[in-house]
Amino acid sequence: MYDLLITGADVLQIEGGAAHVLPRHAIAVAGGRIAAIAPAIDVGLARETIAARGMIAIPGLVNAHAHMAMGLFRGVVEDVPVEEWFNDYIWPLETNLTDEDIYWGALLGLAEMIESGVTCVADHYFAMDEVARAVEESGLRANLAWAVFSGPNEEPTLARTARFVERWQGAAGGRISAWLGPHAPYTCTTDFLARVAVEAGRLSTGIHIHLSETADQVAQSLAAHGKTPVAVAHDAGLFEVPALAAHVAHPTDADVSILASHGVAVAVTPKTEMKLALGVAPVADLRARGVTVALGSDGAASNNSYDMLEAARLVALLEKHTRRDARTMPIGEALALATREGARALGLAGVTGELREGLQADIVLVRHDATHTQPIHSQPATLLYSARASDVDTLIVAGRVLMRGRRLLTIDRRRVMREAARRAARLTSRRSDRRIAHYPA
Repeated sequence: MYDLLITGADVLQIEGGAAHVLPRHAIAVAGGRIAAIAPAIDVGLARETIAARGMIAIPGLVNAHAHMAMGLFRGVVEDVPVEEWFNDYIWPLETNLTDEDIYWGALLGLAEMIESGVTCVADHYFAMDEVARAVEESGLRANLAWAVFSGPNEEPTLARTARFVERWQGAAGGRISAWLGPHAPYTCTTDFLARVAVEAGRLSTGIHIHLSETADQVAQSLAAHGKTPVAVAHDAGLFEVPALAAHVAHPTDADVSILASHGVAVAVTPKTEMKLALGVAPVADLRARGVTVALGSDGAASNNSYDMLEAARLVALLEKHTRRDARTMPIGEALALATREGARALGLAGVTGELREGLQADIVLVRHDATHTQPIHSQPATLLYSARASDVDTLIVAGRVLMRGRRLLTIDRRRVMREAARRAARLTSRRSDRRIAHYPA
């Protein structure tokens, strides 16, 4: 007996850089996993059925780098350089956050992700016990890292984050994994990074860090250490455990060799990187050298949304534009970055990221019956270049339906929006004498 049966869906399959669909197929789910994919399966064999004719079933989208609670600062500061964005606005404002604020901010981000087809997120922020609690309640899958900085309290902070890893690793029925989250080489000393690496080895966990976001950061690192940020992280031992590097917009040839040889995954956030004029990682070049590249949103304070279909579309367009080659980043490859490659970056290859028998049933049903999708000549092309987040109809994680017919089933949408709104005035009261850290100019 199956727990759930999806009938009549066009099922997306991605093989290499090519994408195609299995037309009008059924997907059977049992024990949280995909039990069968076939042209027809008897509905009498399932406890629950979802009729999906006219919809495309896709693997759940993976957001490989986010700061979910930053959605509370969405639209607060726009059109300023990155150092001003951090030093004059975001890092002072983040000192206003309480643990409860972060809980509600995380729920707001999780609700938005469910509504836009994201089934798994790598979040890197503060008060991560509250984020983990929100994730557990939401039903999503998550990789969580508590952001830490160098400073007078770095040792107790590192000890606290280690306890967080021990508490939450494998929690929520295995949906939550916990990594360490040193912020970046420009906010962490090399000695502190080395201690983080030792702690990650002791805990048998991974590391999520920001690297080489801007050309200035690379130049400053060379001046201070005689090494790029990637080399600093490598020499500190951060790559001796599973590692995820956000941005990496300005890697040297030697950096790429380091990343590839140590299996370090890169999470690219194209909208934030363009919006803050950081520069965007050379995705095709990284992949050609064997580096796993995934897509992320970054925080909604800089991205303004958690829409991973938009991220896939932007990275495809950027690669074509930058390389002046329309054949670069074909449809299947762009969609793979938002699904299969995202799972690989988080250590979840063979667990999720594809619609295949035996994998976790992380499934999204997307409607293609709106005027902006018609007529349909290619389902994958429609998905990448025409579909919108609002076309997502149903979302399933580990066989559990979290949204059906655009109705959230695990998060009280109205209450979350009320809680976010009532905190807005207090959170956006800026004090120049306080900030989380300092961004080097």
